[in-house]
Amino acid sequence: MTLERLRDHSAIKWLYPGMHIKRWLVLLAFGVSLMGLGIAYLLREAYLSYTFPGVFYYLTLQFIPRLGRGALFMALSLSAIGVSIWKLNESLLFAFVRPDREKSLSESIYNKRILGRGPKIVAIGGGTGLSQVLRGLKSYTSNLTAIVTVADDGGSTGRLRQEFGVVAPGDIRQCIAALAEAEPLMTKLFQYRFTEGSGLEGHSFGNLFIVAMSEVTGNFEAAVHETGRVLNVRGNIFPSTLEDVTLSARTADDEVVHGEHNITERGAAIHEVFLNPPSAEAHPDAVRAILDADVIVVGPGSLFTSVMPNLLVEGIRKALIASGALKVFVSNVATQHGETDGFTVADHLEAVERHLGHGLIDAIVANSNVAPSLPEAWHSAPVELARNGTGALAGVRLVEADVVAEENRYRHDPAKLAATILRLYYERDSVPSNAARQRADEALLTTR
Repeated sequence: MTLERLRDHSAIKWLYPGMHIKRWLVLLAFGVSLMGLGIAYLLREAYLSYTFPGVFYYLTLQFIPRLGRGALFMALSLSAIGVSIWKLNESLLFAFVRPDREKSLSESIYNKRILGRGPKIVAIGGGTGLSQVLRGLKSYTSNLTAIVTVADDGGSTGRLRQEFGVVAPGDIRQCIAALAEAEPLMTKLFQYRFTEGSGLEGHSFGNLFIVAMSEVTGNFEAAVHETGRVLNVRGNIFPSTLEDVTLSARTADDEVVHGEHNITERGAAIHEVFLNPPSAEAHPDAVRAILDADVIVVGPGSLFTSVMPNLLVEGIRKALIASGALKVFVSNVATQHGETDGFTVADHLEAVERHLGHGLIDAIVANSNVAPSLPEAWHSAPVELARNGTGALAGVRLVEADVVAEENRYRHDPAKLAATILRLYYERDSVPSNAARQRADEALLTTR
């Protein structure tokens, strides 16, 4: 068995640091050793004090040298202890752990204990981009919070918003699927989209499930929580606001377009986006998560229609300003047709800071493995750093890393991106905090 296969073996996980298993195994071994020593003293006393029948000569294996007898008895005792612990473990846990479950008990305990000590990470965004970063980060920590846009008004989500008056479930559904620890079949079912059927065509099963759960539980928050419990979600998922909001955009030619779907369809260069109503209240749990975070990840995803709507919620923006967490912006690896055509990494950052404020982003992750071009049918192009050098990125730490998915260079690779973010976190002392520097400058000005 190779070293890598040995590491992957579920039994080895029982011995991982932090599992709280080794200490009790040592205590068990110590107790058994003391008991064996006590039995040995009693047997020795009996052997010296009494005369046993001749059959005991064979029962006690006295025809074998003492060293051999000792080794044999120890081997038999260790085997018996190991088998008994194994079978006792199976018997006690049979009622709680299904024998056909995909993950072993040791792996489940490892995830609970070790990942529970991971950094507190908040990911802000929506759509496929947010689900990709969550899918990668959940391998490092279970202290995850996804703050999701609710401005989507197209497709299945738009129809459900109009018919039932619910908060947009589409992006939340994708986050639930990304963080789910349930069997793959359940996750696949949750993402299933009906292709036919009167009234069902185009709807996602997960969207319908969340809406049905909101009817059963009485509110959308409880529906998301219970849905996450059913699918054993690792982390928390909160909408940026529970209010019914509409995303609007002002184009470069000063035209105002209302509705997320219409903005994308319009395809005009976007100058700014804003919410209606502008005073939408932030979800209180989302605000608490931001203030308590170690790392805040903004993006990737559709820049103006998935990432920005969260930042436009005033409570979210204020919490980001107040938070002392390391704030990382993840630039898209490819432009999005009708939304960020021709954008560079610097353009992405400039758009975020135009809405969020300057000096809040500490680091920006940009893809270094840039392809010469993308298929023409994608109507997209790789995102370059900047047009005229990297001066536009001054003031933030620029992290260039290979974070693109080789099989689909339009998207990030979850594992690569998560590893880059975690590396930034563990090297955070070397990342200058723009937010802290800005707050210090403001405090200095007020004292003059």
